[in-house]
Amino acid sequence: MQIKLQKVKVFGFHGLDVGEDIIGGEFEINLVASYHPTGIVISKIEDTLDYTALLRLVKKRMQKPTPLLETLATEMASEIIAKFSIVTAVEISIYKLHPPIENFQGSVGVTFKLNR
Repeated sequence: MQIKLQKVKVFGFHGLDVGEDIIGGEFEINLVASYHPTGIVISKIEDTLDYTALLRLVKKRMQKPTPLLETLATEMASEIIAKFSIVTAVEISIYKLHPPIENFQGSVGVTFKLNR
């Protein structure tokens, strides 16, 4: 089973370029948390992984300014594995939607996968 957060938009102060820690920017996060359900029928929240708890964790970590997206991704994945014992693997992608790169249109990002 997988719980997914797709195209989560978060404002944060991450980056190495001068001023990114002051001006901030918009980021997009895609997250997949995998687990093995205890039964075939999932009928209550205790039988699954609460996606709102995952979202809270992501938003909280994105509030802490960090120079590298790689650091954000690895720390977030590690925290999810540590906090949610049901999770067997987590894959997280973080994109900087408007990077301060001259004559560049698009986004930059990282993807990290961690298995228990």
